[in-house]
Amino acid sequence: MALDNLGSLGATIASGFFGGVLIGYALKKVVKVVAIVFGQFFAGLAYLQYQQIIDIKWAKLQSVSQNAFTTLANATTQIPGFNSGHLADISISNFGIPLTGAMSVGFTVGFMRG
Repeated sequence: MALDNLGSLGATIASGFFGGVLIGYALKKVVKVVAIVFGQFFAGLAYLQYQQIIDIKWAKLQSVSQNAFTTLANATTQIPGFNSGHLADISISNFGIPLTGAMSVGFTVGFMRG
């Protein structure tokens, strides 16, 4: 293995790792904020129901949310190339094993530290 290839490989691994750390860290922060917002919303609804200000039909709310998630799941299967079953269609796999492996390790570290 030539020294030029080793430097290129190191740069690929390092950039994949740090990119994964940034993506994992940012994603965990976004998930935390969304969880807090939804938690406060449902806690507010439960409090208003406890005070008998509003009447919530929880079964109806559950069926509506299940329909929304089903619609979202069906919409993602309609995206071209998203569910084709060919690994070559996924653009991240074209960068090779060093980049994707380092990015997955970096994502895990960033998500755990976030």
